[in-house]
Amino acid sequence: MSTRPHVTGVPERSVAFGRRQVVVRRGRTSFRVPRRTVVTVVVLAALAVAIGLLSLATGSYGLGLGQVVGALTGRESGIVHTIVVEWRLPRVLVAALFGLALGAAGAIFQSLTRNPLGSPDIIGFDTGAYTGALIVMLGLHAGSSLAVTGGAIAGGLVTAGVVYALAYRRGMQGFRLIVVGIGVTAMLTSVNTWMLLHADTMEAIGAAFWGAGSLERAGYPQLLLACEIFVILFPCAALLARGLGMLELGDDAGAQLGVSVERTRLAATIVGVALSATVTSLAGPIAFIALSAPQIARRLAGTAGVTLGVSAATGAVLLLAADWVAQHALPSAVPVGLVTVVLGGGYFVWLLIAEGRRR
Repeated sequence: MSTRPHVTGVPERSVAFGRRQVVVRRGRTSFRVPRRTVVTVVVLAALAVAIGLLSLATGSYGLGLGQVVGALTGRESGIVHTIVVEWRLPRVLVAALFGLALGAAGAIFQSLTRNPLGSPDIIGFDTGAYTGALIVMLGLHAGSSLAVTGGAIAGGLVTAGVVYALAYRRGMQGFRLIVVGIGVTAMLTSVNTWMLLHADTMEAIGAAFWGAGSLERAGYPQLLLACEIFVILFPCAALLARGLGMLELGDDAGAQLGVSVERTRLAATIVGVALSATVTSLAGPIAFIALSAPQIARRLAGTAGVTLGVSAATGAVLLLAADWVAQHALPSAVPVGLVTVVLGGGYFVWLLIAEGRRR
């Protein structure tokens, strides 16, 4: 991984910029981050802000950049403030936050499986979260965001347990996990279809639309709920980054370096599933962001392995851009999940071809 702690004798906090690395010191601990990684994150953050401002300015009621900035800083009032702050801003913030979560979840599972196909939407965890949410909505008739979120996380965790149990054979092999996950995904998809066909018509229509992956319902309540969950999950993911980087060298090498292999793998699985399941519960399954973001991030940052921070930032940019396309670039607005499926499908085919050539 790109973050490596070591002990120093510097008591104060400082930041040093070298030609190739940025060194952050605090007390007796320091962290070295490749300079290219820092630059990549900064550029991605600036790009995300630019896309967000474009989304705030674009719509049936077009606004200028000055009006958008004025509404955000409190200098604009009336209809401009209402459009920017109350109507459009929640969706932009939700898209950025969910993109961060999906990018981080994809990085976790691709690091665990040591395979670019190791993504929660490929190995069945997102589908399991969708199943759990459907059980709550259609079976228990509980439509609150908290209940659906709990059902989605539970469904994702149960699916993860089943996939791991079926894939485990004298250790955990990434490719075997992916193959088993694809099979479990197919079975759960049929279960989800059966539930939709036997549900009340109006409930089924609402669940099916939500299942396409949509940010239409994005608002401050959903944003607040997601923030309350992610404020716990994001730090947990950051704490696991070093151990995941060592496990990419192999379980034996990781154990020799002091990593508790099974404990780290279990904790990373729970955090990764919770990240993707939370997004699924609030916006429906948004495919291919978690799959593509880590690999795009790895190429942008020029790192040998998957980097959690760059992957999360890439996911935010991808989802913000996809949501703008879903709202404004097509003849009529469509769920963002349809855009990510179309764009991600081509990427998935290319990735399968590239992986097949390596074997």
